[in-house]
Amino acid sequence: MYNAPDLVLEIPNDLASIEEVVEYVMEQCSGCGDDPRRLRLNLRVGLSEALANAMLYGNAQDPSKSVRVEVAIKGTTITAKVTDEGRGFDPYHIPDPTAQGNILKAEGRGIFLMRKLLDEVYFNDRGNSVTLVLRLPPDCEEGCVNGGARA
Repeated sequence: MYNAPDLVLEIPNDLASIEEVVEYVMEQCSGCGDDPRRLRLNLRVGLSEALANAMLYGNAQDPSKSVRVEVAIKGTTITAKVTDEGRGFDPYHIPDPTAQGNILKAEGRGIFLMRKLLDEVYFNDRGNSVTLVLRLPPDCEEGCVNGGARA
C-alpha cells in the first residue's frame, strides 16, 4: 500500500455486509476529488467486486473467516486493499471473459471489471490480497477524508 491506511476494517465473511462496508468507505472518500461520478461508480463497483471475490472464492464462503479492508487517501488518490484468509490464486491465469469461448462463463468478470474501472489493480504474490488505486481530479487538500477531516 502506498500510504499508511486511514481506514482499517475487519469484516465478517458475509456477503450481506458488502453494501454497508462499501457505503461506509464511500462516505469517508466523498470529499476527495472533483469527479463524484467516477468515485461513486468506479470505486464502488471495484471495491464491491473485490469484497465479493474475497468472500466467495478466497474464503470459500467460510463464515468463520474474515476479510480485511484498508483504505488510504493521499490527496486525490484512493488506495483500497482487500485481503482474505484464503490460499490465494494466480490472477494472471484467469480466463479473459471477453474472449469468444468465455462469453457465457462467469469466471473472471470481477477482475476484468476492477481492471477496467480502476487506475491500478495489483495482487500480492500469494494472490489473497488485491490493491485497487483510483485517482481523481484535484478538489481538496492532501489527506482529506470525509470533507477534509483527517481520519
